[in-house]
Amino acid sequence: MQEDFLHYVWKFQKFSSHQLITQSGESIQVLSVGTHNFDAGPDFLVAKIKIDQQIWIGNIEIHLSSSDWYQHGHEKNSQYDNVILHVVWNHDSEVYRSNGDPVPVLVLKDRVNAHLLNNYNRLMKGKDRWIPCEPQFGSVDELPMQLWLDRLFFERLEAKARNIEEALEQSANHWEGVFFRMLSKNFGLKVNGASFLSMAQSLGYSVVRKCSDAPLTLEALFMGQLNMLEGEVYCAYYENLQDTYTYLKLKHDLDNTGIIAPMFFRLRPPNFPTIRISQLASLLSGRPHLFSNLMNSDSLEGIRDCFSVSATHYWDAHYNFGVPSASRKKSLSKRFIDLLIINTVIPMKYCYAKHHGKEVSEQLVNMATQIRAEDNAIVKRYRSLRKMEDSALQSQALLQLKSCYCDRYKCLHCEVGNTLLKKQ
Repeated sequence: MQEDFLHYVWKFQKFSSHQLITQSGESIQVLSVGTHNFDAGPDFLVAKIKIDQQIWIGNIEIHLSSSDWYQHGHEKNSQYDNVILHVVWNHDSEVYRSNGDPVPVLVLKDRVNAHLLNNYNRLMKGKDRWIPCEPQFGSVDELPMQLWLDRLFFERLEAKARNIEEALEQSANHWEGVFFRMLSKNFGLKVNGASFLSMAQSLGYSVVRKCSDAPLTLEALFMGQLNMLEGEVYCAYYENLQDTYTYLKLKHDLDNTGIIAPMFFRLRPPNFPTIRISQLASLLSGRPHLFSNLMNSDSLEGIRDCFSVSATHYWDAHYNFGVPSASRKKSLSKRFIDLLIINTVIPMKYCYAKHHGKEVSEQLVNMATQIRAEDNAIVKRYRSLRKMEDSALQSQALLQLKSCYCDRYKCLHCEVGNTLLKKQ
């Protein structure tokens, strides 16, 4: 058993309150369980209980065993002097505040419904599974599942917004600069995201703007910063990029030491860094109002149109320098554009609107609902457990569920886990 279970039992009063008494025989009436505290200090703050005829307002501390009070050093910590009740599963020691006063103890061991305890144990035995509730995931009713996924979508969006806000604070609220970094990272996808981000971070956005007169200039800038123009390749296009970058590096006093090198290994050719960098350069070239256009557009198709670009002409017949391939225009696919919208545009629009006091939640929900779910192993696995909508809203929610709840065994903080605990 984990303390989280006792937190759940106390928070939702999932124990018998008939003739509730302290370990020393005093009657207890719970008037308010208090506020669950997820930071340092007692577990529940500003609770209200009645012991015999005296009403107490203070904090609640919860442990599996009474002696954990001493294991955690609470007797030496003045933060715990205002604990009015010690809630435990097993009572194996009397506990005292730092001034020597005893702390009233409530033992829950014989007050929790056996069915609830069995449901909890069933969940905890699932730690060797992909997710603890894997056999039962499909049995949760549709309405609570949908409401929980909607909430998880915004929880994930808020987490992304916090990262954006932190980047804005570090850049003196340079929205376009932060957008460029996010966009670069997401152009690199999982394999080259860190590499492309390191490139973007090495450049002041003013340099990018000054070089945006032609795709080739930006391509040279980005590839040069990524050390992709080192060495000898007998190719006129490559040599042109080299010469352009040499000029830009001197003109703008550029430094590309410490840049994470991009990788080609195990990538499909359309995702080669050469192709993605050229497409990024084409997107940013000659579009001084790209950011404002994206932030002000409420049409998914209008946003998709903004991303309708291709790599420069050289890459029609190449995936790498000096190595010819079958001719094919290297345009951004609809699937890739949708990934950029999910991971860059929607979080940025959410943060931008919040900054300007506007409400766009409904607009973003509609947009995420219209985009197909991401195609990855996590989403596929969840969808093998139950029938689910094919939308980015749900796939983003499922990614949040896996990383922040299932992988951390936070079943008691998850609506799926809570629903399964209550099942008869």
